[in-house]
Amino acid sequence: MIEQHLSIDTGEGEMATFIVRPESAEVHPVILFLMDAPGKREELHDMARRIAATGYYVMLPNLYYRDTPSFTIHREDPASAKYMAQLMGNLSNAMVARDAAALLGHATADPLADEQTVGTTGYCMSGPFALWLAAEYPETVKAAASVHGVRLATDAHDSPHTRAGDITGEILLLAAEVDDWVDRPHFERIVAALDDAGVTHQSEWIEGVHHGFVFPQRPKYDKVAAERHWELLHSMFDRTLKSRS
Repeated sequence: MIEQHLSIDTGEGEMATFIVRPESAEVHPVILFLMDAPGKREELHDMARRIAATGYYVMLPNLYYRDTPSFTIHREDPASAKYMAQLMGNLSNAMVARDAAALLGHATADPLADEQTVGTTGYCMSGPFALWLAAEYPETVKAAASVHGVRLATDAHDSPHTRAGDITGEILLLAAEVDDWVDRPHFERIVAALDDAGVTHQSEWIEGVHHGFVFPQRPKYDKVAAERHWELLHSMFDRTLKSRS
């Protein structure tokens, strides 16, 4: 595997980005791996490596770069959790869409990246970002995954469900039964929006698991559900990205 830790100039700041791809001369589809609220960290680097190992050019940026060069929550420190909430609140779908443009611009300059064949995946905080990018860049984002994503179908003007009609790619939507941020009506609202727009999607309400179930270092990690998430994610990416590249 080839790994890079670099900084991408977005025009709004320097965005620290981890890039990982197979060690080969082949051109690989691009995956924009969008971090969850606790920050860009080694746990996410490992997840990015797992995706890249199956034949992808994975880009994992620090989305908080406008406020801080790096951040990883210290869960035992209430001040750290408070700062995380502030950082999270400073982001918007439109901001992440601009960041994605910068990432894809970097990928365009790399002959080993296929910036026209793109998947996105977002966890928790970034679930809505992944769907928003699918709507914002329908010609290039062929697949998007939201895993225990929050704020997917709200009354906000930029709620992702309002843009379901702009999505042409395939969507994977996984929600946890026990989640303080997404209840069943919330989940059903986003599913209904995808259905009404005719979006190809696989959406699952997973019984018996908690928000954050995919992360091995979180107390609510559920190995069975996490591995199913990997199976579905790889299947969607392989089906929608590799057949086009």
